[in-house]
Amino acid sequence: MNIRKLIESREKTILSEFACHSVESSGRQRKEDFCTVRTVFQHDRDRILHSKSFRRLKHKTQVFLSPEGDHYRTRLTHTLEVSQVARTVARALALNEDLTEAIALGHDLGHTPFGHAGERVLNQLVPGGFRHVVQSLRVVDSLEKDGQGLNLTQEVRDGILRHSKGQGPLLAPDDDSRAMTLEGQIVRLADIVAYVNHDLDDAIRGGIISLEDLPIDIVKVVGDSHAHRIGRMVSDLITQSLLAGGSQIRISEEMDDAIRALRAWLFERVYEIDAVHSDFVKASRMLRELFNYFVENEADFVSAGGRRYPGDSIEVSVADFIAGMTDRFALALYSRLFLPQPWKPL
Repeated sequence: MNIRKLIESREKTILSEFACHSVESSGRQRKEDFCTVRTVFQHDRDRILHSKSFRRLKHKTQVFLSPEGDHYRTRLTHTLEVSQVARTVARALALNEDLTEAIALGHDLGHTPFGHAGERVLNQLVPGGFRHVVQSLRVVDSLEKDGQGLNLTQEVRDGILRHSKGQGPLLAPDDDSRAMTLEGQIVRLADIVAYVNHDLDDAIRGGIISLEDLPIDIVKVVGDSHAHRIGRMVSDLITQSLLAGGSQIRISEEMDDAIRALRAWLFERVYEIDAVHSDFVKASRMLRELFNYFVENEADFVSAGGRRYPGDSIEVSVADFIAGMTDRFALALYSRLFLPQPWKPL
């Protein structure tokens, strides 16, 4: 019995006409035999979940650099929260949950150590710049599995590449920035729904702000508790998309304004304050020194674990190495290379 075909048949009756059905996938970069149990999007999800780059997310900064408490988010827990929000929306809209989950789990695989501070450093140093979304695609296309890549479907690759907003609009403004599937468009919004809520929660837990500090006009729209905020944002997203006939991913103007205002407030009151930002200045200096050292000392780069692939410049190879580091690996490597080490008897 071919279980995959049974699942694909079920999709025809369960999923919306606007969903991306597994049998409609544009395929992979390299042709391969189909799995007899999993659809192509289930297979993609599993490949991402079992990848080394996914496991490394557990030791990469989300907001606070290597926090001592056990309950602060990391890049991995952020990814899991994005996945859960996105799947909730996809199920309510009868869209493809497997595709949605695969994009969500892979969306930050290219993120640097020390969060966006690391990304800014590499963007300054690498010829042509550096963006974590492009690096995430490079990870799944070229770097995973010792240079073979994961050979994902076009729909998952596209969703990973087009998930990022920076500080721009929540909904993609044009076709060039909009994911090709509704599932990919959901992940773009699920990303910000997850991070504004969990970053706010972590900042309160860390004593940086209190719940009473939140502007009242934002609270009136998004709610006065963690559960209320996520619930209202997700409900608004689902409701507005259904009102649009299910053919578009939408959010109300009021909720859009409130989420963007909350994001701006977090930048002002959390992300860029000295208590948080000062350590990232130090981390940025550290990554810059590592980058420059390895560019000038290729033998040490290779002995430290870096790899050169045909056609890549030393700068690109070093950026790949640094972007793949966890916070603690980068700290340990820097210490070993640049700081005096206790002498050990021969």
